Amino acid sequence: MPTSYSTTTILFLLLIAFFNFSQTQAGNRNPSSVVLGLTSSSTSFPIPKPSKYSRKRLSEVSDMIEPLRAVRDGYLITLNIGTPAQVIQVYMDTGSDLSWVPCGNLSFDCLDCDDYKNNKLMGTFSPSYSSSSVRDSCGSSFCIDIHSSDNSFDPCIEAGCSLSTLLKATCYRPCPSFAYTYGEGGVVTGTLTRDNLRIHGSSPEITRDISRFSFGCVGSTYREPIGIAGFGRGVLSLPSQLGFLQKGFSHCFLAFKYANNPNISSPLFMGDVAISSNDNLQFTPMLKSPMFPNYYYIGLEAITVGNTSSAEVPLNLREFDSKGNGGMLIDSGTTYTHLPEPFYSELLSMLQSVITYPRATDVETQTGFDLCYKVPCPNNRFRNDPFPSITFHFVNNVSLILPQANYFYAMSAPSNSTGVKCLLFQSMDDGNYGPAGVFGNFQQQNVKVVYDLEKDRIGFQPMDCAAAAVSQGLHKN
Repeated sequence: MPTSYSTTTILFLLLIAFFNFSQTQAGNRNPSSVVLGLTSSSTSFPIPKPSKYSRKRLSEVSDMIEPLRAVRDGYLITLNIGTPAQVIQVYMDTGSDLSWVPCGNLSFDCLDCDDYKNNKLMGTFSPSYSSSSVRDSCGSSFCIDIHSSDNSFDPCIEAGCSLSTLLKATCYRPCPSFAYTYGEGGVVTGTLTRDNLRIHGSSPEITRDISRFSFGCVGSTYREPIGIAGFGRGVLSLPSQLGFLQKGFSHCFLAFKYANNPNISSPLFMGDVAISSNDNLQFTPMLKSPMFPNYYYIGLEAITVGNTSSAEVPLNLREFDSKGNGGMLIDSGTTYTHLPEPFYSELLSMLQSVITYPRATDVETQTGFDLCYKVPCPNNRFRNDPFPSITFHFVNNVSLILPQANYFYAMSAPSNSTGVKCLLFQSMDDGNYGPAGVFGNFQQQNVKVVYDLEKDRIGFQPMDCAAAAVSQGLHKN
């Protein structure tokens, strides 16, 4: 969940975050603090790294199709910003509103991002190289929104506007710098900027330039090395600024085996095309969170393991308390599904009771995953192992049978006819505040997910997303 802060708290936040991180590293078995290797070699496996929040609108544009590229911990969308356009790849994140890009080739600085030091894939944005780039003003709705959690003061007061211009609403000083934090401790600091954004229409040949798109030009971050396109329901989000919040969007995430493959991407649909022809989908209603109304919640009623009844699902996975805590957040910016205790441990016990493979406790210790097994691999090749099925049952009788690769995943290449697969679920760190659970992007692989914002519902349909990419011309031979 993102929060914004004024410049007076930025340094303090960074120091506190760094101090807390240093204090919690020893003995931390949470995979969110473990960096797992990824290469493109055919003898190794990409291990998803945990992550995780113009005045002119596109009302005249009914459809938008953009490619999404799989990387080890999420999915990237390409933003073409500026005049001439600069190309920056950023994460698609349904769990936040702000869209931001790293700014400055040499000046952009990311603390605790050593694993990304040599990764120049995503690019940075240089405002000085764009003739259309301007700082957003302190009186804009976007500036007011990003500073809404700072304090009750008008941002133009912090910007130093005179009383007479405040009274006349004629102060056009730049929006004050901001700090924006994410649920797992990440922090970004920067300035709110306006510039042209080029998007695709219903086909790759059709492009449109959107003037005065508002985004964060970020100069320093903590644990956030790559920019983000916020897909929440707030005014700053990309769908909101493009005029699609009254319609919706959909995606079909490629399997992680395609991570960092430049030859294939999957389609992201926005507008009418995203919510039409959905006869084969099952829809569950969106829940309205009084605490975080800009994000997407669904209700979980049960999880079935094989033919066994599930452990009792707590009510807070489908209801909110009086303060707004609870519900299950569906989040493309969080890698793994998180479940609250003691339900999570009960699910682990159910799986252990029906799986007969020997435990790989050494891998559990090394990676921080709670359930790893040694599986036979004839000729050092993984096969479709007989792990029990896992089915998520959402409100409105929606049942989603997860593809097996969405929950038991190979940690490395087989050796001596044996390999190791681990369950990629996690325990919710603090299920008493905010969402009670999170449905992460790893469990959304090879599933068409439709955000029907017109009818406030989310649809699911298992699908071969690579085949869908081919049908949309998003696969290079």
